[in-house]
Amino acid sequence: MTEDLIKTGRIVTVFGGSGFVGRHVVRALANAGWRVRVASRRPDLAFHLQPLGRVGQVNAVQANVRAPASVAAAVRGADAVVNLVGVLTESGRQRFDAVHAFGARTVARAARDAGIDRIVHISAIGADSGSNSAYSRSKAEGEASVLDTIAGAVILRSSIIFGPEDQFFNRFATIARLSPALPLFGGGSTKFQPVFVGDVAKAAELALGGAAKPGAIYELGGPEIRSFRELMEFILKVTGRKRLLVPTPFALAHWMALGTELADMFSLGLFPPALLFTRDQLALLKHDNVVGATAISQRLTFEGLGISPRAFEAVVPGYLTRFRAAGQFVGQDAI
Repeated sequence: MTEDLIKTGRIVTVFGGSGFVGRHVVRALANAGWRVRVASRRPDLAFHLQPLGRVGQVNAVQANVRAPASVAAAVRGADAVVNLVGVLTESGRQRFDAVHAFGARTVARAARDAGIDRIVHISAIGADSGSNSAYSRSKAEGEASVLDTIAGAVILRSSIIFGPEDQFFNRFATIARLSPALPLFGGGSTKFQPVFVGDVAKAAELALGGAAKPGAIYELGGPEIRSFRELMEFILKVTGRKRLLVPTPFALAHWMALGTELADMFSLGLFPPALLFTRDQLALLKHDNVVGATAISQRLTFEGLGISPRAFEAVVPGYLTRFRAAGQFVGQDAI
């Protein structure tokens, strides 16, 4: 751990630090010596982060990116900011525009007004103002707002993120446990470049420490590119389950998604989250989710940050074993 940072009391405010990616970012920053202020809508749900640092090094404060006054209070006295706030599906007041666009602009303006020019904003590969997906459009608007407000900000776009609590591998392993078949939307040809959550966290820590080019947009992907079909086959192999893989045209998938949206709407919160697929998510599946040629040529990738990303095949089996049909210890010799 870097003692100098602790002694000088340098503080970083992390918005969304209590989430899946956030807790890994908090750990990486604490290990690097930062005093971490976790800004969360529910700070009482962020107490589990305190053991990630030394006594008093990690603290939680209340802030909501939809409420500018709370954001301004959360960054007051800080030296740097990391914004991780994001939602995969809309619900209640948590709308894409409110969180990804308005929220990102609010955080950036609060940082600027507090005299902070060191900010890292986590986005997603595929962010595009011209996309058919509201998620992607809002992500692009958020990026633009951050860079317009603080020219030296660093944007980190990632492909699908994997880790023990991810919402991709765990989700489809859950579906495979409940259903006799897995749908291959659009035939299952869409390409992905799964990236380990710990590597994304390290990238954020290094970018905050000055290793990234100011004002640049980095794209983060793992060492392996796989199609949606290949990822489903991998999940079935690891969990030891035999399920039908059914090619599902996007036209049919559209009506399936509408059905799950309506079921979720009228179920009063009882519809299983793992089974909810939205039409907006289907729009994302129509495009590959991999690092672009421009980012590669300009070294705006893990390579440019000096990180060797970990492969999903080396990590995912360790936490998908609980989905095995005969139990997680099947095939192991008795002790």
